[in-house]
Amino acid sequence: MTITPSGRLDGTDLVVTRTFSAGVEDVWASVTEPERTARWYGTWEGEAAPGSTVKVQMAFEDGKPWTDMLIEVCEPPRRLVLFSTDEVGQWRIELRVRPVGDSTELSLVHHDAVDGAGDFGPGWEWYLDNLVAAREGTPQPSFDDYYPAMKGYYQGLAEKQA
Repeated sequence: MTITPSGRLDGTDLVVTRTFSAGVEDVWASVTEPERTARWYGTWEGEAAPGSTVKVQMAFEDGKPWTDMLIEVCEPPRRLVLFSTDEVGQWRIELRVRPVGDSTELSLVHHDAVDGAGDFGPGWEWYLDNLVAAREGTPQPSFDDYYPAMKGYYQGLAEKQA
């Protein structure tokens, strides 16, 4: 199956967006409630508040690793900024939720992602399509349709930034 990449670079930030036929509160719940995030990304535990660190289990990665995520900003139901640390490295992720007409737009922003765009871009496309599938009750997409197929697209975006 061929899936067209939709992400873009905004300066050094990678931005991937999906639009849902649902209200802002419902989309917010899909990205913040542990029983709902477990369906497309992974579950989490801990006290969710700005300045707190939660532990997130990556449900769809090999070995289902746990990672720490510091909640830097939480402005329900519009904006969540997380700082993640694991064995691969550190990164800052921002989720922005906003109404667009009768729909809701979710933008995932991976800050300072130019150097790893060829790897990050396909992964975030896949995760957001997992979210779409979880919300619609459809089968989870295959990661093989995203990576390495989209790697060149995202590397090309990064090269244009250089």
